[in-house]
Parts: sequence; C-alpha cells; structure tokens
Amino acid sequence: MGRERIGIWKHLCLYIAGLIFLLLGGCPALRVQEIEKESPARVHIVRGRDLLAGHEYGRSLEENKKALSLSGKKPPGDEALFNMGLIYSHYGYSQKDYEKSLGLFKRLVTEYPQSRLVEQAKIWIGVLEVIEKTKQVDIEIEEKKKELSR
Repeated sequence: MGRERIGIWKHLCLYIAGLIFLLLGGCPALRVQEIEKESPARVHIVRGRDLLAGHEYGRSLEENKKALSLSGKKPPGDEALFNMGLIYSHYGYSQKDYEKSLGLFKRLVTEYPQSRLVEQAKIWIGVLEVIEKTKQVDIEIEEKKKELSR
C-alpha cells in the first residue's frame, strides 16, 4: 500500500511541476501576442535579436531600424540603437564599421540619458575610441616607416 501512495504522490508532483513549467514558460505564441500589444516596435526588436543570434546581421540591422523608426524618441528606441551599435562592431559582420557603431552608441547616450543601456553604451564608446586611436597610431607608424625607408 505504501508504494501506491508514493506512486500517486510522484504523479501529483510531476503534474504540479508541469503546471508550474507551463505557467512560468508560457506559450511562445501567446508571448508574441503580448509583445505585439505592448509595442509594435518591440516585435522588431525581438526579431532583430533572434536574427542576430542566427548571424543574420543585415536582416537584424533592418529590424532594428524599423523598431527605431516606430519608437521615435522613446523606448525601445534605445534598445534598437544599442543593437545596431553592436551589429556594426560585431566581428562576424562583413560590413563592420566602428565609426557608425561609435555614432550609434553616442546617440543612445544623448537621446536616451535615462536608459538602462547608457552605462553599457559608455563602455562601448570607450572601447571603440581606443580602437580608433590605435588605428590612427598604426597609420602614423606606417607613414613614418615609409618616410624612413626612402
């Protein structure tokens, strides 16, 4: 008899765990509907994030541009700018452009000073400025080498 009760409890615990999982995880289709109600721009942010994770940089960039145009000067425009800055500085993006990335991060800091992404953007600004300075120093060194070799 004791085993029957344990078996019932196992099934009951399994049922409760599954119910909790469904409540916490939710249905993906329902989440998309919730996001669409929240903000049309948010849909493009989510798509852009998924595309970036799939290494589809150009398409992710387009989704973030759509989100930025839909959001105007309010969130999630800050997130769109941040994502675009990441894409332009991403090592895997064939059209990588540190200057564009730097400009996008600076724009985020000035247009969205209260954003939760400002501190991260400032860190990226610092890193990208060091990269740009290093490039400039490398160019100057190469020019000096050419002058000395003549």
